[in-house]
Amino acid sequence: MSNMNNRYEIRLTGSGGQGVIMASVILAEAAIIQGKNAIQSQAYGPEARGGTSKAETIIGENELWYSKVNKPNFLLALTQEALDKYLSDTADDAIILIDSTLHLPEGADIDSSKIGSSKKVYSLPILKTARDEIGKPMTANIVAVGAINKLAGLFTEEALQDAVKRHIPRGTEDLNMRALAAGEALTN
Repeated sequence: MSNMNNRYEIRLTGSGGQGVIMASVILAEAAIIQGKNAIQSQAYGPEARGGTSKAETIIGENELWYSKVNKPNFLLALTQEALDKYLSDTADDAIILIDSTLHLPEGADIDSSKIGSSKKVYSLPILKTARDEIGKPMTANIVAVGAINKLAGLFTEEALQDAVKRHIPRGTEDLNMRALAAGEALTN
């Protein structure tokens, strides 16, 4: 987290049921395990499953006095609707992680040659990895957490594994550790 000016803002987006809220909670938990401060919040669409969902985590070295994400340093989008809605509202140096099934909207402001913009976009097969490699589509959020941490360099592997284990059902530890490792491996 060396690039953090006391606030590192993360916005995770997708559809209800994809686990972006749990992923956001896990990231906040990993921050606390490492002695950082964290704030986590979420918003659902009108439908619990299938509607758009957004979860945000703010991580800081010092006390965090403002709980709203202004311009996320990291955006995860697992659905096209979420990508279209939130892409333009990111920091100039944001890391943007999208599922490989998604496409950047026409006219997306991601030109890294533009002065003042150094956004990086990564398109990774998060949903496919959870479904085909892990065998459980519901682990897409843990696959994403592994990729997020690897791309942003936020936490130690031990802190992240500990945070995941605190928020998954008992008996699914091996499955979720495989999903976490698969997400990390996607970034190589």
